[in-house]
Parts: sequence; C-alpha cells; structure tokens
Amino acid sequence: MFKKDSVVTKKPVFKKKKRWTADAIYSHISYLTMVLPGAIWLLLFAYLPMPGIIMAFKDYRLQRPPADFWIQNSFIYSLIKSPWVGLENFRYLILPTNLRNTVIFVRNTVLYNLLFMVVGLVLSIALAVVIYELTNRFWAKLYHSIFFLPFFISWVVVAYVVYAMANHAGIINTFLTSMGMAPLEIYKQKAYWPFIFLIANIWKYTGNGSIIYLALITGVDRQLYEAAAMDGASKWKQFVYITLPELIPTIVLLQILAVGRIFVSDFDMFYTLPAGSVFIREVTTTIDVYVFNMLRSTSPIGYAAAAGFVQSVVGFVLILVANTVVRKTKPEMALF
Repeated sequence: MFKKDSVVTKKPVFKKKKRWTADAIYSHISYLTMVLPGAIWLLLFAYLPMPGIIMAFKDYRLQRPPADFWIQNSFIYSLIKSPWVGLENFRYLILPTNLRNTVIFVRNTVLYNLLFMVVGLVLSIALAVVIYELTNRFWAKLYHSIFFLPFFISWVVVAYVVYAMANHAGIINTFLTSMGMAPLEIYKQKAYWPFIFLIANIWKYTGNGSIIYLALITGVDRQLYEAAAMDGASKWKQFVYITLPELIPTIVLLQILAVGRIFVSDFDMFYTLPAGSVFIREVTTTIDVYVFNMLRSTSPIGYAAAAGFVQSVVGFVLILVANTVVRKTKPEMALF
C-alpha cells in the first residue's frame, strides 16, 4: 500500500517595507542634516516657482486684488485672473521679425555649451591627473587651491577687470599704442569673444570641475600603477588603461546632466563680460540673456515665460534622450 506524497504549498512571504523609526532617523541625522540645505534650496527655487509656468500660456498683467478677494497677493491674483492665450506667446519666438534673433541666440547657447563641455572635460581631467602625479603633497594642494579659487570670484569683478584691460584706453591698448601698434577694438569686434568666453570659462570652472576626478583618481589602488610601471607601461598607457576606465562612469553621468543644461547658459558671464556692447550682441547674447532683456523691456512677460518654458522642456527631453542612448549601449552607466 503506497501513500501519496503530500504536496505542501508554501504561502508567499511578503517582506514588510522598513519604515523610518526614530532610531533610524537619529542614526542618520548627520546625513539628513547635510542634505537639508540642498533640499530647502530645491524646494524654494525649483518647486515653489513651478505654478508660474502657466504664465507662458497667459496674457499676464499685474493687477491689484480687490479688498474682499480671498488672495491679497498681487502676483498670485494676477496669475489666476489673467486670460489664457494658448500658444500665442510661443508664436512670438518664431515670428518672421524675431525668428532670426531666436535662431542666433539658440545657436550661441548650444555651441558655447558644447565648446565648454568638451574643453572643460579634457582640462578638468588633465588638471586632476597632473595634481595627482605631484609627489609633494604641499605643492599639490597649493596648486589645486590656486586653480580652485577663481570659482568663488564674482563675474561682476571679472567683468570690471576685463574692461580695465580691454577697453579703448585700457592696459592692453595702452601697451599696444606705446609700441606703435594699432589698438584693439575688443568691444566692437565679434571675432574675439568666443575666445574670451572660452578662456574665462576655463579659468573659472576648471579647478572646480577637477575635484570629482581627483577624488576618483585618489581612490584607485596605487599598486595598479606600480605593477603597470614594472611591466614597462608609460604614464600615458597607465592613464588610458587604468585611470580612464575608472573615470568613464562618472564622465558619462556628468555629461548626461550637462546635455540637459545645453539650452541654459551661464547668465552672469554672458551678461556682464560684454558690458552691454551692441556691436557684439550677435555673438554674446544667449537664451538666458535674451529672456532677461525681454523682462526688462516693455514686452509682455508671457514672451519671456514661453522662452524659459521651452528651455526647460528641451533640457528635460535631451536628458531622456541621452540617458536612453547610454542605457542602450552601456546599461550600467545610465542615470536611471
């Protein structure tokens, strides 16, 4: 007589999600404290202004709220009461009279950002490698501090220095005239300004950009370099086969984020350095400067809001596209 094997079915075990308890919060209080300033900044300057997006679709006019209205803030009241105009504000950007300017400003923004991305990436990595290779730690820290210091200097100060050097009666032209040479009309010649912006961007941001790469290189096991040197590998080969593979994931991540900002320029630099010269406006005005100038003019605020909205949407789409391309080729390097 045979007994049938009894089949025991196990009930699926669902793991309960761990909830943050008071002990868990207390144990992570130091990390939460470090995140708090960034979270507050993000809330104040990224999330709270979001309702203002609807200005791009309205004929916004600032109005004083009636005394009996439930909202007494003029901005919010005007945001609610202004009439909808649909895509009329966006049409302004592509009108025949404005299309040429729109194309020029978009071109300037994209090309300058691409130039800064490529040159800045190469120089930031090069600076990090050079500082890492310095055997004297005192000089390494000193040089890196010198390169990092410009990041804290205001563009307004830099603009005054550039103007003192490059204006018609400035230091450069005074020297040239003393040597019997013709003065340079830097604030009237367009050809100089792509190089001026590139040099200014490199001077200000290379030291700051090298920090992440220097930290990554410092984390690489030193024995790998020693073994490669014993096998006869040159410094260049050590960089190509040891250092660069360690940096590539971070490079890809940072470039994905940079692609999302390709329609956003460094407003302070592009607004202050040209000193308002109309002769070089065609090569110095970017989308951000264009939006600011519209806000200062008598143009409806909806036009500037529409331009800013297009910037945000295009940046969001570019991040998605760049991340999708990376995910298709190297899934482990994708942002999400």
